[in-house]
Amino acid sequence: QVQLVESGGGLVQTGGSLRLSCVASGRTLSRDRMAWYRQAPGKEREFVAGISSSGAFTDYSVAVKGRFTISRDNAKNTVYLQMTSLKPEDTAIYYCNANTNPPYWGQGTQVTVSS
Repeated sequence: QVQLVESGGGLVQTGGSLRLSCVASGRTLSRDRMAWYRQAPGKEREFVAGISSSGAFTDYSVAVKGRFTISRDNAKNTVYLQMTSLKPEDTAIYYCNANTNPPYWGQGTQVTVSS
């Protein structure tokens, strides 16, 4: 009954910005680490960004560090990914992940960056 739903993906030009949202239902995830992953066609799913339960600590992949910002609003049971200075290499399906046992995954939202 736990569900993660991503939104905010779309088509954007190189250098543009998007903000992704992940809303959880079925349980409160305020005590859990959350993360964003992405998967491009023909490639494996890769880690993008993570955030601690309180939001005090974040980490990023080398590919996105300095351009993306992960945040959360536990009162809204929502995690965000602010994406700036987007590049064509960022084109992928972006997935929200909850580091619970068992883990939960969203259905993904498509981000396409045109050159």
